[in-house]
Amino acid sequence: MKAHDITKLEEAIGYRFRKTALLRQALTHSSHAREEESQHGNCEDLRASDNEQMEFLGDAVLGFVTSQALLERYPQFREGQLSKLRAHLVSERHLIRAAKQLHLGRYLRLGRGEEKSGGRSKTALQVDALEALLAALYLDSGIERVQKFILEVILEPELKRLDKQGRNGFPVTDYKSALQETAHTMAMPQPSYVLVKEEGPEHNKVFTVEVRLQSVKGAKLEYVGAGEGPTKKKAEQDAARQAIEYLWSLEKKTNGRKKQESFSRTT
Repeated sequence: MKAHDITKLEEAIGYRFRKTALLRQALTHSSHAREEESQHGNCEDLRASDNEQMEFLGDAVLGFVTSQALLERYPQFREGQLSKLRAHLVSERHLIRAAKQLHLGRYLRLGRGEEKSGGRSKTALQVDALEALLAALYLDSGIERVQKFILEVILEPELKRLDKQGRNGFPVTDYKSALQETAHTMAMPQPSYVLVKEEGPEHNKVFTVEVRLQSVKGAKLEYVGAGEGPTKKKAEQDAARQAIEYLWSLEKKTNGRKKQESFSRTT
């Protein structure tokens, strides 16, 4: 990697490394390190460093900073909710966004074989480098600087998006579980799912499933929603999604009334 490449990445990060060797190691894939060793006859004294150990440290730093940030931001969340949200924020699927934003693929130090196989565009390699970069920041400047970077580049943009999209900033990936938790919180009986239709040839089925919610007292149906999908599980998830959106709308109306009543009493 050329010196001006390092400068460009440092500009993107907003930080100038005191020890540039840390940054180089964070961007060095094992394929490049092994090639360097082979050029020196695989001598133990000349073992080249790669980013695998730094990735391990960076993953731990990311988990710690994310956990602390979520506890401060969502004190009302239960442990299970915090764990699911943290899992989303530190997942490869989410981290690749930050890696691409920094164009980390351009700066990777790859072996010839990995280069030819399109290593620069591989999600796993870019995310590994991002985690190693966090370790490099931590080792070069301490927890405060890497915490600032994680919050600004990795966490805040996604948390703001989730706050607008979801309920209390909680990303829903499993609507059935979320519906079950919400029904429990609202003291409602657990939802039931009924397969009501199955259409199409064996290789291209379409399943229709109804989700049924009873009222708090359990005497009558509160809501019935139908979902479709190529499998029963996906149809159930679609039905659960509709039901949970219905419950959240009820919750918003209830909270709105409570705020209005509270305002009326104070005026």
